[in-house]
Amino acid sequence: MKLLQIIKNKLGIGGVKVKLSVPGQVDRNSGLVEGSVLLTTKSDQEIINIRFVFIEEFTRGRGDNQTVRDFELGETTMNTSFFIKTGENKSFDFQLPFELLKSNADNLKEQGGTLGKIGSLAKFANNEKSAYFIKAEVDVKSAALDPSDKKEIRLV
Repeated sequence: MKLLQIIKNKLGIGGVKVKLSVPGQVDRNSGLVEGSVLLTTKSDQEIINIRFVFIEEFTRGRGDNQTVRDFELGETTMNTSFFIKTGENKSFDFQLPFELLKSNADNLKEQGGTLGKIGSLAKFANNEKSAYFIKAEVDVKSAALDPSDKKEIRLV
């Protein structure tokens, strides 16, 4: 019975579940996202830390020439170790600072005038798109596969 529990813990089965709560949109000039994370579990677990990451998924190109790159625009970690008991819910608020990156086309677009139009055209021609996400990763002591949750967020 103990061996089965060890295997389940390593695989994250019946372990800690993560539910991330963030606003649907954030002001791009604010440089800060506030949210909360809810942890639940079906077995007693020790949490080492919780890491929050602001991710930009940058897509460029079309079809077979399409490339996707992920950039970490911000990160914060709660380094407080604690235990969560069976059936217990724990909620934590967090603040995640971020700093946006700009492509060459974005920089040209901000220039305005003729350069701005060239930047807009380059962005369209390269099919540059960005999607933004907040990710919460929970480091569980007994799990080899740590639980996480990821939510999309819009910048306005």
